[in-house]
Amino acid sequence: MAGLIRIEVMHGVNLDMLGKREPEHYGTLTLDELERQIEGFASGLGVETRFFHSNFEGEYVEHLHSLRELVDGVVLNPGAWTHYAWAIHDALATAALPAVEVHLSDVKAREPWRQLSVIEDLCIASVSGKGIEGYRLALERLRDELGGKEQKDAAPGPSEAGEGAV
Repeated sequence: MAGLIRIEVMHGVNLDMLGKREPEHYGTLTLDELERQIEGFASGLGVETRFFHSNFEGEYVEHLHSLRELVDGVVLNPGAWTHYAWAIHDALATAALPAVEVHLSDVKAREPWRQLSVIEDLCIASVSGKGIEGYRLALERLRDELGGKEQKDAAPGPSEAGEGAV
């Protein structure tokens, strides 16, 4: 792939409440602060990021539909939609872009209903419970997948973080 790698970072339902809700799970950064930190990670990795947030599932789906010609890959945290929104699963399949799923909290160690991801099978990796660092890991994984890796970094692979995980 020639040129700058373009990655869309999509935030789903309730992520605009970061900094206000359950800091023990999600930390104290606001969504704006999180996006600024992600931009810093992206700049250091030589990738370009765009951001999208919605609390409306249909809007999230339509945005996924629009991405095919705009970006090379997707980092997505659909929030609670992760666990039941098959429309997002189908929209991600339609977008047919490499994707990494990210969750600030360790969803596999929380309530049983949070442990299911309906998009996991479409993602090249899933990062959970790493806080903001999870976004850097996701960007690195996409950069590597899209051929933008100049040299190998020491990032945990499947053998260190579980099958398919980063």
